[in-house]
Amino acid sequence: MQSPLLLALETSTNVCSVALFQGDKLLGASELRIEKSHSSHITVMMEQLVNNCGFRMEDLSAVAISGGPGSYTGLRIGTSTAKGLCYALNIPLIEVSTLYSLVAQLIKYTPNPERFLFCPMLDARRMEVYSCVLSHTLEEIVPVAPVILDEQTFQDLLQEHVIVFFGSGAQKFKEVIKDKSNALFVDGIVPSAIPVGELAIRKYEQEAFEDVAYYEPFYLKDVYITSAGKSTT
Repeated sequence: MQSPLLLALETSTNVCSVALFQGDKLLGASELRIEKSHSSHITVMMEQLVNNCGFRMEDLSAVAISGGPGSYTGLRIGTSTAKGLCYALNIPLIEVSTLYSLVAQLIKYTPNPERFLFCPMLDARRMEVYSCVLSHTLEEIVPVAPVILDEQTFQDLLQEHVIVFFGSGAQKFKEVIKDKSNALFVDGIVPSAIPVGELAIRKYEQEAFEDVAYYEPFYLKDVYITSAGKSTT
Protein backbone atom coordinates (compact mmCIF):
# COMPACT_ATOMS: atom_id res chain seq x y z
CA MET A 1 0.00 0.00 0.00
CA GLN A 2 1.41 3.37 -1.03
CA SER A 3 2.09 5.89 1.73
CA PRO A 4 -0.17 8.97 1.77
CA LEU A 5 1.09 12.11 0.07
CA LEU A 6 0.55 15.04 2.43
CA LEU A 7 1.07 18.75 1.76
CA ALA A 8 1.68 20.92 4.84
CA LEU A 9 1.22 24.71 4.95
CA GLU A 10 2.52 27.21 7.52
CA THR A 11 1.24 30.79 7.24
CA SER A 12 0.56 31.78 10.86
CA THR A 13 3.36 34.40 11.01
CA ASN A 14 5.49 36.28 8.48
CA VAL A 15 7.07 32.92 7.56
CA CYS A 16 5.37 31.30 4.58
CA SER A 17 6.42 27.70 4.12
CA VAL A 18 5.20 24.50 2.51
CA ALA A 19 6.40 20.91 2.89
CA LEU A 20 5.58 17.67 1.10
CA PHE A 21 5.59 14.29 2.83
CA GLN A 22 5.10 10.75 1.60
CA GLY A 23 4.18 8.95 4.76
CA ASP A 24 6.69 10.10 7.37
CA LYS A 25 9.35 10.83 4.74
CA LEU A 26 10.00 14.49 3.95
CA LEU A 27 10.27 14.89 0.18
CA GLY A 28 10.91 18.63 0.07
CA ALA A 29 10.15 22.03 1.55
CA SER A 30 10.09 25.66 0.50
CA GLU A 31 10.12 28.78 2.67
CA LEU A 32 9.92 32.56 2.39
CA ARG A 33 10.49 35.04 5.22
CA ILE A 34 9.10 38.10 3.49
CA GLU A 35 6.42 40.29 5.04
CA LYS A 36 3.00 39.95 3.38
CA SER A 37 4.23 37.31 0.95
CA HIS A 38 1.58 34.70 1.69
CA SER A 39 -1.21 35.66 -0.69
CA SER A 40 1.05 36.21 -3.70
CA HIS A 41 3.43 33.28 -3.24
CA ILE A 42 1.83 30.34 -1.48
CA THR A 43 0.01 28.89 -4.51
CA VAL A 44 3.14 29.06 -6.65
CA MET A 45 5.25 27.57 -3.84
CA MET A 46 2.85 24.64 -3.45
CA GLU A 47 2.65 23.85 -7.15
CA GLN A 48 6.40 24.13 -7.70
CA LEU A 49 7.18 21.93 -4.70
CA VAL A 50 4.75 19.19 -5.72
CA ASN A 51 5.93 19.26 -9.33
CA ASN A 52 9.61 19.31 -8.36
CA CYS A 53 9.04 16.20 -6.25
CA GLY A 54 7.59 14.41 -9.28
CA PHE A 55 3.91 14.58 -8.41
CA ARG A 56 0.76 16.42 -9.45
CA MET A 57 -1.61 18.23 -7.12
CA GLU A 58 -4.18 15.53 -7.93
CA ASP A 59 -1.88 12.99 -6.24
CA LEU A 60 -2.29 14.57 -2.81
CA SER A 61 -3.92 12.49 -0.09
CA ALA A 62 -4.48 15.33 2.41
CA VAL A 63 -3.58 18.92 3.24
CA ALA A 64 -2.33 19.96 6.67
CA ILE A 65 -2.58 23.52 7.94
CA SER A 66 -0.92 25.31 10.83
CA GLY A 67 -4.10 26.35 12.60
CA GLY A 68 -2.89 29.10 14.89
CA PRO A 69 -2.69 31.05 17.02
CA GLY A 70 -0.99 33.70 14.96
CA SER A 71 -1.56 36.45 12.45
CA TYR A 72 -5.22 36.88 11.50
CA THR A 73 -4.34 37.62 7.87
CA GLY A 74 -1.79 34.84 7.58
CA LEU A 75 -4.11 32.25 9.10
CA ARG A 76 -6.98 33.35 6.89
CA ILE A 77 -4.86 33.03 3.73
CA GLY A 78 -3.52 29.62 4.71
CA THR A 79 -6.94 28.34 5.70
CA SER A 80 -8.66 29.49 2.51
CA THR A 81 -5.87 27.97 0.41
CA ALA A 82 -6.00 24.65 2.24
CA LYS A 83 -9.79 24.45 2.18
CA GLY A 84 -9.85 25.29 -1.53
CA LEU A 85 -7.47 22.43 -2.26
CA CYS A 86 -9.45 20.00 -0.12
CA TYR A 87 -12.71 20.94 -1.81
CA ALA A 88 -11.24 20.74 -5.31
CA LEU A 89 -9.48 17.41 -4.75
CA ASN A 90 -12.01 15.91 -2.30
CA ILE A 91 -9.30 15.13 0.25
CA PRO A 92 -9.13 15.56 4.05
CA LEU A 93 -8.02 18.68 5.92
CA ILE A 94 -5.80 18.28 8.98
CA GLU A 95 -5.12 20.99 11.56
CA VAL A 96 -1.96 21.20 13.66
CA SER A 97 -1.50 23.76 16.43
CA THR A 98 1.15 26.32 15.54
CA LEU A 99 2.53 26.24 19.09
CA TYR A 100 2.59 22.43 19.23
CA SER A 101 4.51 22.32 15.95
CA LEU A 102 7.06 24.79 17.36
CA VAL A 103 7.62 22.53 20.36
CA ALA A 104 7.92 19.44 18.15
CA GLN A 105 10.51 21.26 16.07
CA LEU A 106 12.67 22.14 19.08
CA ILE A 107 12.38 18.76 20.77
CA LYS A 108 14.07 17.06 17.80
CA TYR A 109 17.25 18.98 18.57
CA THR A 110 17.09 18.83 22.37
CA PRO A 111 19.21 16.18 24.12
CA ASN A 112 17.25 14.37 26.84
CA PRO A 113 14.13 16.52 26.34
CA GLU A 114 12.37 14.77 29.22
CA ARG A 115 14.36 17.05 31.54
CA PHE A 116 12.41 20.10 30.42
CA LEU A 117 9.05 21.67 29.85
CA PHE A 118 8.67 23.69 26.67
CA CYS A 119 7.00 27.10 26.35
CA PRO A 120 6.66 28.55 22.84
CA MET A 121 5.77 32.23 22.67
CA LEU A 122 4.46 34.00 19.59
CA ASP A 123 4.62 37.78 19.74
CA ALA A 124 1.16 39.37 19.85
CA ARG A 125 1.54 43.04 20.77
CA ARG A 126 2.99 45.12 23.59
CA MET A 127 3.67 42.62 26.40
CA GLU A 128 1.27 39.99 25.07
CA VAL A 129 2.19 36.62 23.61
CA TYR A 130 0.35 33.52 22.45
CA SER A 131 1.71 30.70 24.55
CA CYS A 132 1.31 27.30 26.20
CA VAL A 133 3.48 24.87 28.16
CA LEU A 134 4.01 21.30 26.93
CA SER A 135 6.00 18.29 28.05
CA HIS A 136 8.48 16.49 25.79
CA THR A 137 5.63 14.17 24.73
CA LEU A 138 3.46 17.19 23.82
CA GLU A 139 1.30 16.67 26.88
CA GLU A 140 -0.47 19.93 27.69
CA ILE A 141 0.67 21.38 31.03
CA VAL A 142 -0.70 24.88 30.43
CA PRO A 143 -3.24 25.27 27.60
CA VAL A 144 -2.85 27.56 24.62
CA ALA A 145 -3.90 31.10 25.55
CA PRO A 146 -2.97 34.75 25.16
CA VAL A 147 -0.69 35.79 28.03
CA ILE A 148 0.21 39.26 29.30
CA LEU A 149 3.80 38.94 30.45
CA ASP A 150 5.17 40.23 33.73
CA GLU A 151 7.84 39.14 36.20
CA GLN A 152 5.47 36.62 37.83
CA THR A 153 4.44 34.77 34.66
CA PHE A 154 4.84 30.97 35.04
CA GLN A 155 6.64 31.42 38.38
CA ASP A 156 4.80 28.50 40.01
CA LEU A 157 5.98 26.12 37.30
CA LEU A 158 9.49 27.56 37.27
CA GLN A 159 9.91 26.73 40.95
CA GLU A 160 9.61 23.03 40.14
CA HIS A 161 10.65 22.66 36.49
CA VAL A 162 13.26 23.85 34.04
CA ILE A 163 11.32 25.52 31.21
CA VAL A 164 12.64 26.28 27.74
CA PHE A 165 11.23 29.53 26.32
CA PHE A 166 11.46 30.26 22.61
CA GLY A 167 9.68 31.85 19.67
CA SER A 168 9.18 35.44 18.54
CA GLY A 169 7.78 36.56 21.91
CA ALA A 170 10.35 34.95 24.20
CA GLN A 171 12.71 37.92 24.14
CA LYS A 172 10.04 40.10 25.75
CA PHE A 173 9.74 37.63 28.60
CA LYS A 174 13.50 37.40 28.98
CA GLU A 175 13.58 41.16 29.60
CA VAL A 176 10.99 41.11 32.42
CA ILE A 177 11.55 37.82 34.24
CA LYS A 178 13.65 38.30 37.39
CA ASP A 179 14.51 34.75 38.46
CA LYS A 180 16.07 32.99 35.45
CA SER A 181 17.52 30.05 37.42
CA ASN A 182 15.11 27.54 35.85
CA ALA A 183 14.44 29.46 32.64
CA LEU A 184 16.29 28.67 29.42
CA PHE A 185 15.93 30.80 26.29
CA VAL A 186 16.53 29.50 22.76
CA ASP A 187 16.74 31.75 19.71
CA GLY A 188 16.08 31.02 16.06
CA ILE A 189 13.02 28.75 16.27
CA VAL A 190 10.38 29.97 13.81
CA PRO A 191 7.19 28.31 12.53
CA SER A 192 7.81 25.79 9.75
CA ALA A 193 5.65 23.53 7.59
CA ILE A 194 8.00 20.61 8.31
CA PRO A 195 6.92 19.91 11.92
CA VAL A 196 3.33 20.67 10.86
CA GLY A 197 3.60 17.82 8.38
CA GLU A 198 5.30 15.52 10.86
CA LEU A 199 2.49 15.93 13.38
CA ALA A 200 -0.17 15.79 10.66
CA ILE A 201 0.95 12.36 9.47
CA ARG A 202 0.04 10.97 12.89
CA LYS A 203 -3.39 12.58 12.65
CA TYR A 204 -3.85 11.20 9.14
CA GLU A 205 -3.21 7.67 10.42
CA GLN A 206 -5.82 8.29 13.14
CA GLU A 207 -8.24 9.85 10.61
CA ALA A 208 -8.38 12.96 12.79
CA PHE A 209 -9.74 15.21 10.06
CA GLU A 210 -11.43 18.62 10.15
CA ASP A 211 -14.83 19.44 8.68
CA VAL A 212 -13.75 21.39 5.61
CA ALA A 213 -17.00 23.31 5.41
CA TYR A 214 -16.95 24.61 8.99
CA TYR A 215 -13.28 24.68 9.93
CA GLU A 216 -11.88 27.98 11.22
CA PRO A 217 -8.34 28.59 12.52
CA PHE A 218 -7.58 29.40 16.15
CA TYR A 219 -7.34 33.19 15.94
CA LEU A 220 -7.27 33.95 19.70
CA LYS A 221 -8.87 37.34 19.17
CA ASP A 222 -8.48 40.14 21.71
CA VAL A 223 -11.86 39.48 23.29
CA TYR A 224 -10.40 36.30 24.83
CA ILE A 225 -7.27 37.88 26.32
CA THR A 226 -6.86 37.60 30.08
CA SER A 227 -4.04 38.60 32.37
CA ALA A 228 -1.85 35.63 33.24
CA GLY A 229 0.53 35.71 36.16
CA LYS A 230 1.08 32.18 37.34
CA SER A 231 1.04 28.65 36.01
CA THR A 232 -2.74 28.52 35.90
CA THR A 233 -2.65 30.75 32.79
